[in-house]
Amino acid sequence: MRQPALTSTASYQALAAHAVDARQWQMRQLFADNDQRFPQLTVDAAGLFLDYSKNRLDADTMARLIDLARERGVDTQRDAMLRGDKINLTEHRAVLHTALRLPRGKSLVIDGRDVVPDVHAVLDQVRDFTDKVRNGTWLGYSGKPITDIVNVGIGGSDLGPKMAVLALRSFAHPRLKMHFVSNVDGHDMDAALAQVNPETTLFIIASKTFTTAETMLNANTARSWFLQSATEADLARHFVAVSTNLESVKAFGIDPANMFPFWDWVGGRYSVWSAIGLSVALAVGFGYFSDFLAGAHAMDEHFREAPLEQNMPVLLAMVGFWNREFLDAGSLSIAPYHQDLNRFPAYLQQLDMESNGKRVTRGGAAVDTATCPVVWGECGTNAQHAYFQLLHQGTDITPIDFIAALRATHDLPGHHDALLANCFAQSEAFMTGKTGDEVRADLTAQKLSATEIEELVPHKTFPGNRPSNTILMDQLTPLTLGALIALYEHKTFVQGVIWDVNSFDQWGVELGKVLAKNIQAELQGEIQPARHDSSTNGLIIMAKAAQHL
Repeated sequence: MRQPALTSTASYQALAAHAVDARQWQMRQLFADNDQRFPQLTVDAAGLFLDYSKNRLDADTMARLIDLARERGVDTQRDAMLRGDKINLTEHRAVLHTALRLPRGKSLVIDGRDVVPDVHAVLDQVRDFTDKVRNGTWLGYSGKPITDIVNVGIGGSDLGPKMAVLALRSFAHPRLKMHFVSNVDGHDMDAALAQVNPETTLFIIASKTFTTAETMLNANTARSWFLQSATEADLARHFVAVSTNLESVKAFGIDPANMFPFWDWVGGRYSVWSAIGLSVALAVGFGYFSDFLAGAHAMDEHFREAPLEQNMPVLLAMVGFWNREFLDAGSLSIAPYHQDLNRFPAYLQQLDMESNGKRVTRGGAAVDTATCPVVWGECGTNAQHAYFQLLHQGTDITPIDFIAALRATHDLPGHHDALLANCFAQSEAFMTGKTGDEVRADLTAQKLSATEIEELVPHKTFPGNRPSNTILMDQLTPLTLGALIALYEHKTFVQGVIWDVNSFDQWGVELGKVLAKNIQAELQGEIQPARHDSSTNGLIIMAKAAQHL
């Protein structure tokens, strides 16, 4: 059903009128006026705690935002997704990453077939295979156990597994070293191959179609490298596939028994829960991988059942929409105060921007508001010594999601208290800022002259009133990581519903790939150069000349 334009809805117009005053609010004053602000603007779900009180909003704002969510059909669209309706309209597909974490015994029928037994058949295959590799009974061609695993993929076949393996480092098998190759740049594969031994290395080729250009170039490079030391008969002990293209997998030399399938209703950036997560299961073991799925399922159930007013993904999404739409926040910074989450910002870049970086609605009309913000970030405390200067005193307002665990998974004394102190202090500082009078008081106590004080005041004043969320968990475990990822998946979905965009296609990824095929052939001399613009022609000429140096 075609949605009315967002700005024409009654709830949007009510929010826009409300925002005229809200833009002038100071969060310092909002906290001073309401000693219940923290309990009123926090929520628990699936082992996570969300504090959204440090945003320029109040309970009335949230009520209006929830009205908008209802008017845009967030609850009905959520239910449609969860029951398997083909909500990916441009590709005529269901969107069922949530089915990948349904417990055994549940049922979800799509096109007349219950997909849950199929999901668990693949999970059983993953369990059997990972058990053999981890316990050392799966041997390489020379009779040695596997020590290194190289995951070859790109996009969702790389970002999700790599992020999760790094995040769950504390739970990883001590013998197995994980490597990830995604970039078509040969330096990526070259660096990985320099660290491994063909006798003890297992390659996972992750490509649904087994035709993805970047992945297959890397896969064939790995195959050629391996065959310098072994025979084609040995390939089956060292290469497995996550794919649906049985014939191409067999032609590559992979045993069909070691092809792990998934389905067209699994989008790439939502696929870490599927066989694409094979590297995660190998790293941490199937038991912990099951916990990872269970954490995501717990968030799914919360998203399905909680009223919108207490629904964590909905609240996170609507706060983000408020900041984007009414505070003109063009970007969102992700600040995990946990080193093991160092790839989480990059993971969210694809999840959010590839999903909602759209300029037309599901009906094909131009959107009438700004959509997805630019997502970026880095781990605290490193970020504090890099770009927090801009966030504190720059000319743009950039909301921040702080993410932290209350307890560490290491036992090094002093570190975790220092980490949390920095996390909480930064969120407080972004909210409170520092006034000119407070700066003067500090400088007066340092006995500076009046002239020097007034010269320094503008430089040391912080405007504050800068929005942030804080997401806490007890510890970073497979369970809480699963819930955290699912939280952001559903947040992305909710915002897509508000903007009325299709969050599950990515046609913008394809154009450059098509053009690259032609230019690659031109660089290799296989076809005559096309008539590009003068810049592209000039760059091609320079590259061809460099090949002959």
